[in-house]
Amino acid sequence: MPQHVLLNSVEHKDLKIITERSAKYGDNLWFSVTFPLEFRSVQAHYPIFFQKDSATGQFHSVALFGFKNGENLFLSDQGWQASYIPLTVRRQPFLIGLQTFQEDGIQQQQHVIHIDIDNPRVSQTEGVPLFHPFGGNTEYLDEVGDMLGAIHQGLNDSKTFIDTLLKHDLLESFTLDIELDNGNKHQMIGFYTINEEKLNLLSADVLASLHQKGYLQAIYMTMASQSNVRNLLDRKNAQI
Repeated sequence: MPQHVLLNSVEHKDLKIITERSAKYGDNLWFSVTFPLEFRSVQAHYPIFFQKDSATGQFHSVALFGFKNGENLFLSDQGWQASYIPLTVRRQPFLIGLQTFQEDGIQQQQHVIHIDIDNPRVSQTEGVPLFHPFGGNTEYLDEVGDMLGAIHQGLNDSKTFIDTLLKHDLLESFTLDIELDNGNKHQMIGFYTINEEKLNLLSADVLASLHQKGYLQAIYMTMASQSNVRNLLDRKNAQI
């Protein structure tokens, strides 16, 4: 059960974070949330699709690592076998939060770092320290802050991006049928992709607007990334 607390240099001065990649630390994910600001790095390794949250109805873009729950085909005894790991995976066990405070009688809010102290990556004895022995953030903790800031900005931008896709009816559901070399078959459902036919019918003005916002590039990166399904299939066959 996660236990999120506000990170501080007094109570948590001796905490360290284990950064190696392994299933025992929760890296056996078959996908993770991503966003347009990191599509350029993500699409080099992973297929990007979209998924609809059944509880909220909100769409998210996701990077795919496997074909079923608990399967990360990039994970091995040597760690994560790709040069880029999506930020929403790397940020564990941290998350961004809001803290309310008073300044000159006016209520203000600022972003702060929370940590899941029950996460298996959190240790007192091994890993990368968060604070220097005599106070102050380590370089690693500063990097975590930058990472959380990028995720916060990226997810906000992603919502606008996906709202734009929905406005122009550019998302369509699909079923991915996979057949392995040994004859076993997998069917992946519940994901969405770009409707290329409707994209091609958009007016020049709409395309120009998408380009100006950087969304057209994100759309094409999404489409290009799906060639990585072949890479996933090769990894799956290699395991067998």
